Amino acid sequence: MKVFLDHASTTPLRPVAKQALLEGLGVSANPSSVHTLGQQTRHMLEDARDSIAKSLDCNRSEVIFNSGGTESDNQAIKGLYWQRNKDKDRKIIISAKTEHHAVLDTIEWLEKSQKAKPVWVDVDSRGELNYQQLETLISDHGDEIALISLMWANNETGVITDIQHVCQLAREQSIPVHSDAIAAAGHMPISFKDSGLAAMTVSGHKLGAPIGIAVLIVGRSVKLESLVHGGGQERAMRSGTMNYPLALSFAAALEESVEQLDWRERELGKLRDYLETKVAKLIPEVEFTTSGANRLQDNSHMIFPGCQGDSLLFLLDLAGVEVSTGSACQAGVIGPSHVLMAMGKTEEEANGCLRITLGYNSTKADVDAFLDAIESAYAGAKRAGMSAR
Repeated sequence: MKVFLDHASTTPLRPVAKQALLEGLGVSANPSSVHTLGQQTRHMLEDARDSIAKSLDCNRSEVIFNSGGTESDNQAIKGLYWQRNKDKDRKIIISAKTEHHAVLDTIEWLEKSQKAKPVWVDVDSRGELNYQQLETLISDHGDEIALISLMWANNETGVITDIQHVCQLAREQSIPVHSDAIAAAGHMPISFKDSGLAAMTVSGHKLGAPIGIAVLIVGRSVKLESLVHGGGQERAMRSGTMNYPLALSFAAALEESVEQLDWRERELGKLRDYLETKVAKLIPEVEFTTSGANRLQDNSHMIFPGCQGDSLLFLLDLAGVEVSTGSACQAGVIGPSHVLMAMGKTEEEANGCLRITLGYNSTKADVDAFLDAIESAYAGAKRAGMSAR
């Protein structure tokens, strides 16, 4: 029997999400149709929108459905950049090298094709943002900045960014801020209304909904150029027939994750601390990369010296334990963790990382299975050495 400890890549479908999906699939009509069945599916879609708005503390009109986190990040960053350059040249985009590639690659595309000027805010050795540098950049270049995009919690390390502080700094120069909140939503308190954000990305499959559904939360006063043109659905920001079954499923998964947030994250924090205490005793040379940082309760990020993380992952997989070495979106891409490199780690150190992420159905037995396997897996990975790449 496999033990799954890679919830940051995707998390198993929640029973409530499956039930909601089946309910939606039981009715077949276009939500834009005016006949009875069409209006029935429209009500389903709008009920999902209301639920998501309540869970994320935003207005229902701010919820824009789309296909996934990558599309949401692209839509927010490109849309804000194009809108901000309509009446004045604002070429600077502020972000950090620890962002997900959905953000990094989008900004780099804008640099190559649209003359954007990326400016990367530093992070320290624990992965925490240099807020003083950000404040100086805003003060010195405020009228040149198109937007700021910084993730609420890092998908690899779990380190949390003070988004309210970022938005407070940006507000002085009326700079819109986007946040990829995919790793944060459902794992820490999130209020779009109180954040000050212009746009925020949340993805369903990280919460226990199916793959293929996400939302971009866009402030009511925010203008955003669209990526997809057509029928004008979703405030004309994302045209196309709306996927009400997936929207229902997403809403159910998000609602349950928010309802259970306090007690479940508290329990996952205890489980994570138990895991790290035991690993430190079994393998004293292990390094916990974000020790002392403000981080999510469900994430443990480690470096195992003298081995390749991929070798360690493979040996753990053979033992029936599924973890990851970083972002699943970069699976199969050979190279060190870009997040750890941005944190000042050497390439060798960045190649030896392992990410363990817990989820709503994780148990002590799951963690014990990892602990039972890690010593022999590490010994095997060290014998293989650093020559796997």
